[in-house]
Amino acid sequence: MNQSNYLCGKECVIHAGAKVGYPYKAGCQPAKMGDNCCVRSGTILYGDFSAGDDFQTGHHVLIREKTVFGNHIVIGTNTVIDGNVVMGDYVKIESNCYIPTHVTIGSRVFIGPGTVLTNDKYPLKMRDHYVPSGPVLEDGVTIGGGVTIMPGVVIGKGAFISGGSVVTKDVPPMSLVMGNPGKISALPEKLSGLNMAVSWRKYLS
Repeated sequence: MNQSNYLCGKECVIHAGAKVGYPYKAGCQPAKMGDNCCVRSGTILYGDFSAGDDFQTGHHVLIREKTVFGNHIVIGTNTVIDGNVVMGDYVKIESNCYIPTHVTIGSRVFIGPGTVLTNDKYPLKMRDHYVPSGPVLEDGVTIGGGVTIMPGVVIGKGAFISGGSVVTKDVPPMSLVMGNPGKISALPEKLSGLNMAVSWRKYLS
């Protein structure tokens, strides 16, 4: 196993070919994980990363420094989280997603495959005024596959973003977004319940 500089709780599994606690700078703190975690091969977790219990990755996940996760977080294969990200409990991020710096994600959130969040309104322009500002996804948000979310956008509690949408402005709580640019409408009653993965039921029921 290719490992370094980490602390973990009980019954954790780190596959061969994973690197946990990558020392991105001198003096960085160990990566920290709670109980019952699984880090699959090809994954790189930087130092100064922390996750609670029941954290797991797919293969070839990259999570950079100063990222803080709660409990019951799943990160899909080939997803990149570029650091300075805060995430609550019970979050599932599917494969091939990109999460930039300065993003906040609440609890009971789902992010579909191939979704891209952004944090820079004017890439490589006006660098003297550049301040990264990632999206905020409040509790209970659902993001379909292939969605793009622009910098600084706040997606309100319980909102549902349909697959392929491009979100360019704030979304009120309990709203539905569809299309490019995303059109906001009332959330249908059938989509108003809280997100619930099968594996969460024994903890949340």
